[in-house]
Formats: sequence, structure tokens, C-alpha cells
Amino acid sequence: MTHSLPELLAPAGGREQLEAAVLYGADAVYLGGSALSLRAKCRGFDGPELADAIAFAHRSGVRVYYCLNALPFDEHLPAVEEQLERLPELGADGLIAADPGVIRLAGRLCPSVELHLSTQAHSVNAAAVEFWKEVGVRRINLARELGKDAMTALIRRFPDMDFEVFVHGAMCLSLSGHCLISAWVNNRPANLGLCTQPCRFDYRGIRLTVEEAVRRDGPFLDVTQEEDFSAVWAPMDLCLVRWMRDIVRMGPSALKLEGRTKSGGYVAQVTDAYRTALNLASSEQEEISADDFVTELFHTASRPLCSGFFLPERRVERPPRNFTAHPVVARVLAPAGNDGWRIQARSPWNADSDAELLLPGMKRPVLRAGSYALENHRGEKTDRLNPGMEGVVHLDAPDLRPGMYIRLRPESAPHSPEAEA
Repeated sequence: MTHSLPELLAPAGGREQLEAAVLYGADAVYLGGSALSLRAKCRGFDGPELADAIAFAHRSGVRVYYCLNALPFDEHLPAVEEQLERLPELGADGLIAADPGVIRLAGRLCPSVELHLSTQAHSVNAAAVEFWKEVGVRRINLARELGKDAMTALIRRFPDMDFEVFVHGAMCLSLSGHCLISAWVNNRPANLGLCTQPCRFDYRGIRLTVEEAVRRDGPFLDVTQEEDFSAVWAPMDLCLVRWMRDIVRMGPSALKLEGRTKSGGYVAQVTDAYRTALNLASSEQEEISADDFVTELFHTASRPLCSGFFLPERRVERPPRNFTAHPVVARVLAPAGNDGWRIQARSPWNADSDAELLLPGMKRPVLRAGSYALENHRGEKTDRLNPGMEGVVHLDAPDLRPGMYIRLRPESAPHSPEAEA
């Protein structure tokens, strides 16, 4: 049985992230305004910027879904209504919402815009799917708490509905983000997009080992404070790139990448990895191994990667021995003539370092030290560019394009993943 590839849906927290998602292979992007989209930390798109962003994506053949997935109070409803009324004229391909009131308003104020149900609605059963279908929802993001078999059953039971599955990115300790810690700690409600992520904060004074009495199969929670403060509540990040063929066979309409507060370099690398993995999932060839995809994603990871609830027993990925994640050092801005490219440095870049180009399709040609030259913003040869500086790099790279990124060259090492229950 042949399965069509699902849409790859990437985050676009700002203009650079939007351009990175488009350039590195997203079929669609999701974005929001500066308020009521659950990501107050990202700048978002308002007014003319939003119209321009949608037009840019459409010129590239990429669909745009607008996030209005906060759970608003009455005082927020006028702003909600104003934004809903504008969506048809802006050309948004879909609206992502979670609150029943917002969904009801959308049916009245922008009925032509396809309605997608956010993960905030925590959809985990067939009765819920039937309800949302009756009120006009076209696509449902299935909760991360569901495993592969449960998601497959729902997808096959409702062939006339679209289902979206998160495959990569941060996870929340509470049910699909319904968390009150941030509101309680500093009056920043998560469900209004104001979460300060206190679960990622560092704490001290904690030492805890928890084991269940009947099974007695070892601790399921083992926290030991380090010398000073430790992050003790931060869950691992989801990473399902290893199971792309299985996911395609499940038949979802879309695979979603988390990360609207992430950098353009993050969006580029994660989108590229999943775009390439998806393309290879329709082929019997293994041009790039699953281990290589996971290793690539470790360059973007700030927390351990795992399979979440996708498998009956959670698999935790381990980076290769002696692996060091290397940062993006520059974004390519424009040609500068004479084999030069104008760039903006994102991390310290010393001219005596090896680097690699991040080309779509997981192509990573190496720039050996001495094969390229750096100039500062005054056109003077330099041995170093610091973050934020603009300059020029001279190199032989016919496939390089504006908007692509350059990364320091990682050391090679064999991959050694481990599985943990």
C-alpha cells in the first residue's frame, strides 16, 4: 500500500524563521501575532507584517496557519473578534484554535478559513473527534500523550478528517500545556501565551528518589541537586525522526515541529532533517541512516531527546561518544561579488576553524580552515567575527543561497544510542 507523504508543518516565530522554514523544505508554517497565540516570547506578525508574511509564503507554495490558540478571558474577546475578521482578506489557509468560544466565533466571523484544533484542546478519543467534527473543525492535532497505536486507530476511524502529529520539540509536564505554574509563580498565565517556563528554571534544595511500592523496578524519578541550582522539572524533548516510515504508514495529514520561540538556525536544521527524512521515507533506499538524523538533531538540542509516548517503552537517544554540539556561526545575507557572501555572525567565528555549509537535503559540505577567508564590515581581512557583526566570507560554494546557514564543523564519532524504559 502506497502512502502519500504528510505535510511538514514548521514554526515561524518571526520573519527569519519563516524564511528558514520555507528555504529548508516546509510545506506549511504556523505563526501568530504578538498576542493570544500562546507564544508571547516570539515577536510574531501584526498588521502589514502579517499580510507580507502570508504573501511571501504563498509565493513559495507554502501554506500559512494562523495561531489564535490562547484560552482568552472576556476582556480579550474584542481583540479576538477583530483578528478573526481579518483572516479571510489576509489569505490565511487555516486558523489554529483551542477555546470553544474562539471556535464558535470563527464559525461566524471567518467561516471560509479552515479550522484546525490546537494541541491545547487535548484530543485523545473518538468521541472528542466526533464532537469537533460536528462544530466545523477540519484538522485535529492529536495530543502528545497518545501512542502510535492509539493515533493510528483514530486516523483510520475518521478518514474524512485531517490529523496532525507532533514529531519534534519541547514537551510540557502538564496535559498539552494546561499549566498554572507560571501564573502562580509570577502572574504570567501559560494559557494566554505568557508562560515563563518555570519548569525549565534551575532550583536548589532538592534531593528526591521516588520508587513505586508494588512493582519495585527502580526509581521512575531520581533527582539530585548539583553544586548550585539544577533544572529538575524540565522534560526531555520529543524526537521521532527515527520512525518516519512508521509515521507515514499511520496516515496523518501533517507532521508538526515545535519551536516558535526558537532561532532561525534551529528552524533551518530541524526542518531540513525532517524534510529529508520524510522524502527518504517514501523510498526503500537508506541514503542517510536514522542514527545520522538523530546526530544532526543533537546540534540543536538543549535537552535530551526521546520518543515521548510514541512507543510502549520510551527510548532515550544518546549522542555519539565525544560528541560536541557546534553552533550556527553565520547566516548568509546576500552575494557580495568575487566569490563573496555577505553574512551576519551568530557565534564567534575564527578563520582557523573548520566549518560546514547547511544546505537543504542534509548536505553538509566542509569548509576547511584556509579554504575560505573572512572580512569585517569595512572590507578588511579578519581572523574573527563576533556575534552580531556583519562581514563577508569568500569561498567556493555554488549551491549557497541567501538565507542559508553556516555551522562550525563537528568532530566525527560513531553513534551510540541507548534505549531506556
